[in-house]
Amino acid sequence: MEVNTVCDMLNEIEDETLYRALLTVDKRTLQIVLLKMQGYSLKEIAPMVDLSAGAVYARLDHLRKKLRKL
Repeated sequence: MEVNTVCDMLNEIEDETLYRALLTVDKRTLQIVLLKMQGYSLKEIAPMVDLSAGAVYARLDHLRKKLRKL
């Protein structure tokens, strides 16, 4: 199945712990994750979500750290 929306992405997650963790993340960060999964670079994603490339990186880094704790 092709994942085109945040909702599609969440529906494809089979791990309950990961699913619950991602439900606590804000929508913009989930949009960044989806765009990254679709192959966009941080520089390409930044204007799409109205953030700087540094802010996009920071959000992904924060999410990585949160998920590592699982």
